[in-house]
Amino acid sequence: MISLKHRLTLTYALFISLSLSVLTFIVNQITRQIFTGLIKQNIAEKSNDIVRAIGEQYNPNSRSFDIVTIEAIGMYFIHEGYILTVSDERGNFVWDARSHNMPECTEVLEAIAARMESKFRVGGSFQNQHYPISYAKQPVGNINIETYGPFFYSETETLFLSSVNRLFLIAGLVFVLLSVIISILLSRTISRPILKAEEAARQIAALHSSGSTNRQNFRIRLHEQYKTKELAGLSHSINVLSHELEEGERRQRQLTSDIAHELRTPLTCLQGTIEAILDGVWEPDRENITSCHEEILRVTRLVQDLNTLTNLEWENINLNKTDFDLAELLQVTAEQFKAAAYKKGITITLNLTTSPINADYDRLKQVFINLLSNAIKYTDQGGITISLEPPAKNRRISIVDTGIGIPPEDLPFIFERLYRTDKSRNRNTGGAGIGLSIAAAIVSAHGGTISAESGNGGTIFHVTL
Repeated sequence: MISLKHRLTLTYALFISLSLSVLTFIVNQITRQIFTGLIKQNIAEKSNDIVRAIGEQYNPNSRSFDIVTIEAIGMYFIHEGYILTVSDERGNFVWDARSHNMPECTEVLEAIAARMESKFRVGGSFQNQHYPISYAKQPVGNINIETYGPFFYSETETLFLSSVNRLFLIAGLVFVLLSVIISILLSRTISRPILKAEEAARQIAALHSSGSTNRQNFRIRLHEQYKTKELAGLSHSINVLSHELEEGERRQRQLTSDIAHELRTPLTCLQGTIEAILDGVWEPDRENITSCHEEILRVTRLVQDLNTLTNLEWENINLNKTDFDLAELLQVTAEQFKAAAYKKGITITLNLTTSPINADYDRLKQVFINLLSNAIKYTDQGGITISLEPPAKNRRISIVDTGIGIPPEDLPFIFERLYRTDKSRNRNTGGAGIGLSIAAAIVSAHGGTISAESGNGGTIFHVTL
């Protein structure tokens, strides 16, 4: 299996090389077309120059041409690829390149044809162009120019084209080399953080599968200050995962400690009472038996709450949904606590609006029982207000108390299992810290949310369904 770094290198190298090859081909074709156009224009201009130069050799007095100069002109242009035949106005030959130097003409023409057909892949044939020769706007003769058509390259032009092609080839090789180097650098830049993330994920998975409980093992952090958004996001996700696992290990140990603490107290009381009865220190009367029974009920409630929470969090909750009025449910729940509120001298105020809903009546009732129980427990004066906003897409319930409030540092954790703001675990302040966890799990199962805000003047719980 090919590695990411090598795959990226090959991909970038092939892409850049292909792009450069296509670009080089296009530029080469455009350059050749432009050059070919210039060559055709040059052939036409040079042909006109030949006609003009031959015309200048006409003597109107003798009505003849300077044959010596014409021969020099003709011999010169043979090597340029132009075969000249000059005749006077009567059609008599003045000078013919083939008759004067047939071997050299044949050699030049064959060399041009071979060069154009084999080297430049330009097929063609030898073409004759007839031009009239005039003097004082009077015709004095004709000239026939034979060239390879539709165009041809001279030796100088051939050398120039070869140099250009060689330059393109060298530039292409240089660009390919640069593309490979750039590809390697780019692939390393991209693959390095991915490989680090892979290694970090592998270490985390190995630690998790081995059952490591050492928080230090999960303190794996990656650099996040990448300019590429996706790479920065990947590193951030790995760091969040590592942090969550580290926190998970902390919470797991805290959970074990909390459960042990919650069980130790009633079991110690039970053990002490029973041993005292067995030793004959206490009588097995109703009071002592009742004390043991209360401790047993406390342990039973703790186990039941933990079992309920586990089922809610880990199993598919089967919600028994029915249609009912949410306002009526809140009113019925509040009635259960009016006696406890009256005993503490606080009031319960209801601001409810009829709100039909399809949900699990019993489970939602458990949510509001837990919230009201906490509100009454931590409120010694003032009152509790239960509000239900008018029906909309979501139902929003607010439970506001004027109690002692929740410290800001504890707010993010109050819905965790066995979390208590009272670190002393005073039995007079209530349960084991499972009620809010159960409430959060039930609300989540309904697709809703639960949150809290608090200050010195009390606490507000918001439930959105």
